[in-house]
Amino acid sequence: MNKINDMMNSFEKTPDFMDRVIHGLHEKNRHDRIFSKDITNSSTTSAVLFLLGMHCNENDFSNAPCLILNKRSLKVKQPGDLCCPGGSISSRIDAFLSKILYLPGSPLTRWPYWRRWHKQRRHESQNMALLFATCLREGFEEMRLNPLRVKLLGPLPPQKLIMFHRVIYPMVCWINHQQQFIPNWEVERVVYIPLQNLLNPSHYARYRLRIETSREDGKTPDATDYPCFIQKDQDNTDILWGATFRITMVFLEIVFGFKPPDMESLPVVFGSLDKNYLTGNG
Repeated sequence: MNKINDMMNSFEKTPDFMDRVIHGLHEKNRHDRIFSKDITNSSTTSAVLFLLGMHCNENDFSNAPCLILNKRSLKVKQPGDLCCPGGSISSRIDAFLSKILYLPGSPLTRWPYWRRWHKQRRHESQNMALLFATCLREGFEEMRLNPLRVKLLGPLPPQKLIMFHRVIYPMVCWINHQQQFIPNWEVERVVYIPLQNLLNPSHYARYRLRIETSREDGKTPDATDYPCFIQKDQDNTDILWGATFRITMVFLEIVFGFKPPDMESLPVVFGSLDKNYLTGNG
């Protein structure tokens, strides 16, 4: 518990917290190649914003930072899942937007390590600009995120999705002073998770998930266990699992050295996915 309290204390001053994130990501990334050579293949590449901010709901601007996620609507694939804002590269549009990000004062050029990357890691910096442009465009389309108020803190290592044959490239960002998001048809609602909750082992569980299929033998589908995080507020209970859970755990380990409890020690929560989960109902 003392370790958790120490982590929470690091949130007291926003600039100190952001410096910690920027430095932690830089130390992780400075010797690693992050971006694949074929990121422009929109069928296999997704770029997302790992979005942080001070407001934990639309009416409460607290002193502790939150992870800001979208809950996917019933009209898209994987409905009901929590996800980071983002999506596939739109080659022509995002290539143009990435050039705008090279201008002085943009969210990209304000990143403290941009000059170094642009000079020493030229090809990776070009890929980073393209992916960041995709994130910002998708963030605006999905939730009317104001790209001019976004502060880039650094990239996270990519995540491979075996089932969908895709690679997700997350960009950690801080959003300043946006009091309201306006979700589009892809988003059911915006979900705010305080980082202090994510650093508390009592919020984790084992998600025993059954995926409904049309089986000819009539047998009940097998269930599979996944590690998950449970976020509760006055009105909703949300489960963070899958790729977004993995991205979040990578961030917490890099910045805070935090790892979730061993899954075998966690309480079990049950869930099921219907046969439209991979296709959506729209």
